[in-house]
Amino acid sequence: MFDSIIKTLGDAQKIVIIQAENPDGDSLGSSLALEELLSEAGKDVKLYCAIDIPKYMHYINGWDRVEKVWPTDREVAVIVDTQAEALIQQALKQPGVRHFLESHPVVILDHHATEGDLPFETLSAIDSTAVAASEVIYHLAKEAGWSITPSAAESMFIAIQADSLGLSTPSTTAASYQVAADLVALGANPSEIENRRREYMKKPADILEYKGVLISRIEYALDGKLALVHIPWADIQEYSDRYNPSVLVLEEMRMVEGVEAAVAIKTYPDGKLTGKIRVNAPIADAIAGYFGGGGHAYAAGFKVFENYDTIVNELINATDKALTDYESSIS
Repeated sequence: MFDSIIKTLGDAQKIVIIQAENPDGDSLGSSLALEELLSEAGKDVKLYCAIDIPKYMHYINGWDRVEKVWPTDREVAVIVDTQAEALIQQALKQPGVRHFLESHPVVILDHHATEGDLPFETLSAIDSTAVAASEVIYHLAKEAGWSITPSAAESMFIAIQADSLGLSTPSTTAASYQVAADLVALGANPSEIENRRREYMKKPADILEYKGVLISRIEYALDGKLALVHIPWADIQEYSDRYNPSVLVLEEMRMVEGVEAAVAIKTYPDGKLTGKIRVNAPIADAIAGYFGGGGHAYAAGFKVFENYDTIVNELINATDKALTDYESSIS
């Protein structure tokens, strides 16, 4: 799976690593780990994301090396944790980015089962049995013979922890635990990481008050199986730089009795809507796929340009169908 990728990266000197425009612990941790691995191999590596890294992720050492300015002197691009065009749309609008990706080697390192739709050729290593993209990167590093430093081990461990909710999601496998154990042996320190994360997770009093406002907005559909909260642009402007509003309530929504799917929808002034999906039944990717999005069975997302009320109606229908199909498959 890795032979052509190892050769492509080995032949290049200047590499750019691209994150999707919904950066999370896996995409950031995987990017930082790959940066460290390739730098140790003598490569000149730049990190790129079209949007700012959210502040709640600043406990991850190296987040401030991610740049919003596209580097124009690269030879190869690596996209981590996505294969979806919708998740790099802002990057593709930047001068020179689309042309670069259409005319240079592009490597994909991902673990999402959703089929990619990127409008250019790629070399892909995709393992849908991996709980995080960094699990794929770990195996790439081992096969390539790259030195895994304590810093790279920490970044990969954080990525796995983030995407598996602390090695607790149904998609976590024995192999995931083994990789996590290997990374601890290589220098990742779980207690130190958790102490940093907890420090950055502390909320100002007004954020806690805002969480109460969000909770009061939660609506239910499909006899309580779907929980939905709307986050308008005014909220995004006021709060998202300090704390991602979706993260404040999605887990609580998912834990309500009877809820199978929890969705936070953000609306933007240009007509864009984004949906973050967390579920109890393994249907998140099916719901997101209805809107051209993707992700895991238990965590997924989508981006559309549509009227909010229209999307809510479609979301209810998509969730109903996904639940019906899932229930039929296990009956």
